[in-house]
Amino acid sequence: MFSSKLSKVIAAGAAAVVIAGGSYGIVTATSGTASATPVAASSSSPAGGFGSGGGSNARSGPAAGGSAGTITSVSSSGFTLTTATGQKVTVKEASATSYEKGTSTATSGAVTTGEPVLVLGTTDNTTITATEVIVQPPSTSGSNPGGQVIGYSKGTQGSSEKVGQIPADYTQGSGTLVSGTTADKATEAALAAYPGGVVDRVVALGNGQYEVHYIGVNWPHHVFVNQDFQVIGADD
Repeated sequence: MFSSKLSKVIAAGAAAVVIAGGSYGIVTATSGTASATPVAASSSSPAGGFGSGGGSNARSGPAAGGSAGTITSVSSSGFTLTTATGQKVTVKEASATSYEKGTSTATSGAVTTGEPVLVLGTTDNTTITATEVIVQPPSTSGSNPGGQVIGYSKGTQGSSEKVGQIPADYTQGSGTLVSGTTADKATEAALAAYPGGVVDRVVALGNGQYEVHYIGVNWPHHVFVNQDFQVIGADD
């Protein structure tokens, strides 16, 4: 999936995301080819919150992000979606929220129970104030450099796996928060490659790449995206 904004920049292949029967999912677990070997695990500081993993990037408030899943309930002020891993996300709609259905402009009436949906906006834990809601997001392909998403389970330890290219000088907590189209493209790329999480921030790294931070899963918590908005690595 996702919106037409990203259809030309996500490499086709490894993990095909499809729309079927009012839901979406990964139909293959084949990983993309990574040009670098995984880096060695590094030490990390104590965890930073719900589903955030050890030593997660700290932030002081809501930031640009999003999520994708199936609409499970609708109210007058928004709706709830459930991700591929079972995480529930509350979506708040506003007067400025824009809507698409497939590749066409739509209205809030397109939001109905059982529909697959992609939401972009401002994330605060598992609540998203939507700037863009895409119902029945266009089918596309995302590639990932390896690993399977591990759904969030309270009290259960996630994986320490590191796959693909992790920037050599990356340290948890580094980078500058980004928003707007840049954050949207990075968010969509991460969600296509590793569906099931909630993106609660995107940071620009000094090398021109981006780190997309995931919550609502036990792995991965950090997804790395290059300048062409292709996912190149992931870790805890």
